[in-house]
Amino acid sequence: MQENHDIQDNEDLYEHYRFVATEGQEPLRVDKFLMNFIENATRNKIQQAAKAGNILVNDIAVKSNYKVKPKDVVRVVLSYPPHENLLVAEDIPINIVYEDDDVIVVNKEPGMVVHPGHGNYSGTLVNGLIHHIENLPKNSNERPGLVHRIDKDTSGLLVIAKTEHAMAHLSKQFFDKTTERLYHALVWGTVENDSGTIEGHIGRSQKDRMQMTVYPDGEFGKPAVTHYRVLERFTYVTLVECKLETGRTHQIRAHFKYIGHTLFNDERYGGDQILKGTTFTKYKQFVDNCFKVLPRQALHAKTLGFVHPTSGKVMQFNSEVPEDIEACLEKWRRYAVNSIEE
Repeated sequence: MQENHDIQDNEDLYEHYRFVATEGQEPLRVDKFLMNFIENATRNKIQQAAKAGNILVNDIAVKSNYKVKPKDVVRVVLSYPPHENLLVAEDIPINIVYEDDDVIVVNKEPGMVVHPGHGNYSGTLVNGLIHHIENLPKNSNERPGLVHRIDKDTSGLLVIAKTEHAMAHLSKQFFDKTTERLYHALVWGTVENDSGTIEGHIGRSQKDRMQMTVYPDGEFGKPAVTHYRVLERFTYVTLVECKLETGRTHQIRAHFKYIGHTLFNDERYGGDQILKGTTFTKYKQFVDNCFKVLPRQALHAKTLGFVHPTSGKVMQFNSEVPEDIEACLEKWRRYAVNSIEE
């Protein structure tokens, strides 16, 4: 659980990170604990912060060898505001597919981070949006215009709110699960059923804080539902269409790993390894070539539908599958045909 704040406390320190240890937390040094949570952080930097009195557990400064226990509140406080709250407008090309007085629909390129955060303080979609339009409304996390987001290396459609009314209206639609969101994903293995539903609470992994994991008994995390149908099968991988009923962090990536079909070239979840196929050197070379053509997880937000916050009209947008995914699919199509012929 992470929250970033821009309010200053009594000692002129700003809270940059706040994490609450889960009930299942094993005793773990606070420097190791924070390394699991904070992307791109080094142990040396965390230890220096502890030395300076900038790491607090339950509001008391601790040394880096402090053992984190269940329900501990761990905070990192520094003498300057978080970078992500010092938003700078940047003239960044944005692929806008629709815009009116209330909303903007963008087709996000792969590799673009949606909003500033640790290690990504510029070049994000939000930096470009605030250059394009002033006074975007802020959501509950102080992020201008955002009512939902997609991962850095996922491409596809996003809707942005331009007014407070649009923000409230769209946020409620996402909360009520009335929006339409269809994704295309290439996953490892042969998905046997032509269609199906994956259910299971999704929460942060206890072992790797950069991953989300499925808790089927619901002991941790939040409820998540993904419907899917198979579009094409290519011997060792399958192209699926996913319909999101909920919108949890890494939902499709975590759900498909859970059922044994990790997304193709999803580095964070192990999909950048050869998970299905033969041991032939020629096959390994073929997969490596696919990874080079598509150097990211094979996930694209293809369709987005919502009710317009002012007109009440049902809006639906579709985007083309990006060139990198299409090139990878073509390689697998040819491979599948050749496999049959052999």
